[in-house]
Amino acid sequence: MEAKSTVHSGEKLHTCFVCGQGFSLSSNLEGHKCSHTGEKLCKCGDCGKCFNYPSQLETHRRIHTGERPFTCSDCGMGFAQLSNLLAHQRVHTGERLFLCSECGKGFIQSSNLLAHQRVHTGERLFLCAECGKGFTRLSNLLTHQRVHTGERPFLCSVCGMGFTQLSSLLRHQQIHTGERPFTCSECGKGFIRSSHLLTHQRVHK
Repeated sequence: MEAKSTVHSGEKLHTCFVCGQGFSLSSNLEGHKCSHTGEKLCKCGDCGKCFNYPSQLETHRRIHTGERPFTCSDCGMGFAQLSNLLAHQRVHTGERLFLCSECGKGFIQSSNLLAHQRVHTGERLFLCAECGKGFTRLSNLLTHQRVHTGERPFLCSVCGMGFTQLSSLLRHQQIHTGERPFTCSECGKGFIRSSHLLTHQRVHK
């Protein structure tokens, strides 16, 4: 009962004799002491990885069990950590906490902002081992590498033609569906690609 009351009152009765930091619970102090000694008290029985706190071990063990106790109320997607769920929920709310100081563009996750900022700095961390071309994002490098490997993972279910990018497959499928989303405002003629529409519009000039 005493431990609970100190948590709610904010009292920090347990003090680290090394750095003077205070803790409400003695268990938190014990975990903190490991940061000075290098000792890790909690060991994972599956992979042997060690942690300072039982809570850290519990979160880690979800990697092995596949447990995802934090569920999104909008789409039902599950997450191993609460922080991941909170970040995901911004997809539904549209909240963009991370703003680019250069152009003001907002992002749901800090990692997306960091990747975007390379557009302004020109930094290209991800280099192709084949040709040396640099990319601001790992995903762009992986897509590019298909030029060298010949891999075409996106297959058309109608004719079996393969594509290096999903966007290319979706564009191709319009040939089969007859969909022509790009319409000329002058004559109403439809086109599969925006580039075809731009070429056509020169007829009216």
